[in-house]
Amino acid sequence: MRIYDIITKKRDKQVLTKEEITYFVNQYASGNIPDYQASALLMAIYLNEMNTEETANLTLAMMHSGDVIDLSKIQGIKVDKHSTGGVGDKTSIALGPMIAACGVPVAKLSGRGLGHTGGTLDKLEAFKGFNFELSEEKFTQSVNDISIAIAGQTANLVPADKKIYALRDVTATVSNKSLISASIMSKKLASGADAIVLDVKCGDGGFMKDYESAKELANIMVRIGDNVGRKTVAIISNMDQPLGNAIGNSLEVIEAIETLKGKGSKELLDLCLELGAQMLILGGKASSKENAIQQLLEVIHSGKAIQKLKDFVQNQGGDISCIDNYSKFPQASIQENILATESGFVHQLHAENIGLASLQLGAGRETKESNIDLSAGIYLHKKIGDKVEKNEVLATIYTNKKEAVESVKQLISNNYTIAAPSIEQPTLIMGFVE
Repeated sequence: MRIYDIITKKRDKQVLTKEEITYFVNQYASGNIPDYQASALLMAIYLNEMNTEETANLTLAMMHSGDVIDLSKIQGIKVDKHSTGGVGDKTSIALGPMIAACGVPVAKLSGRGLGHTGGTLDKLEAFKGFNFELSEEKFTQSVNDISIAIAGQTANLVPADKKIYALRDVTATVSNKSLISASIMSKKLASGADAIVLDVKCGDGGFMKDYESAKELANIMVRIGDNVGRKTVAIISNMDQPLGNAIGNSLEVIEAIETLKGKGSKELLDLCLELGAQMLILGGKASSKENAIQQLLEVIHSGKAIQKLKDFVQNQGGDISCIDNYSKFPQASIQENILATESGFVHQLHAENIGLASLQLGAGRETKESNIDLSAGIYLHKKIGDKVEKNEVLATIYTNKKEAVESVKQLISNNYTIAAPSIEQPTLIMGFVE
């Protein structure tokens, strides 16, 4: 078998066999196929697409390129949640303790972020001393004892995806549904969950800019999960504007804490309830969506959810005093308000550009080697549908980079569209796939 022939076949819009796909994944991961040939195949896939069977075979080949985690020692049905990525998406930090407090085990492997802000692990490091490098024994014991642990992915979890994604990132082949699906689902399947709930973002700040593309992506991933015996469902949620009000690591953690205290963003709470309801149903703790939502609200109102967050952070070495004293989180030396130049209603708030603004403030990474500033970010005081008076505060920026302040203020201001007629707030939950 030759990679040249596989490239030729996909270039000519033919269907690749399981053996050909597995050969490519294994040989490229092992360093036996050069980047220039792998790039050619990825571009052929990007342009000519893969069918459902090819996508499933690519997923399984990448899944088996490294470790496959065994969670059988953890009691109960393990349900994982994954988001396709967006701006201000701190859902896991609020949702994990809510689910654990309801009695469904949360055994989650997460990664760091590359882009607008940090990933879940970066955000959790806002808790001083937080340790995500857990042994298998400690990870298992934590979930069995307190129903939740979030750890870093092992170095050998889906190594083929790491290498292929890095190549996709520099060859303009990221936004292909088959390649996105295989990348996400190979990691979720290798992480050992019994069931998977997907949050597929749709809109300006997501990979999929329109609903039909997001629905197609959701369908592909749900079919992959179901075909390998993992019950999978997907929520399609709106990402035309950032999720909630906070963008940036410490800021997002504080917003998640506020949600667990019953005082947070309604938008973030609503998404947690939608995703959480599906997790409780798949985890066998709820018979209906209504019953599940009732349980989730109860653990917030009773204080069990915020206590579960404290148990989780303390169990992994983090300082929990900041949960009740936000001044103990990393603090930015510069805080600047952005004021409205006119009165009216917010009609647009471009998520992607707001995310890029947070990156310029230091909240994210431009390269894997970049240092992240946990204190940097943006707090949005006004979002789509909100009424605004001239000179009212639209947003506040937090940074330690004095040189970035003026350009970022201008960028954020330019990405608010304010007009006279009132407008309804956008629909958050756009669809459901099972």
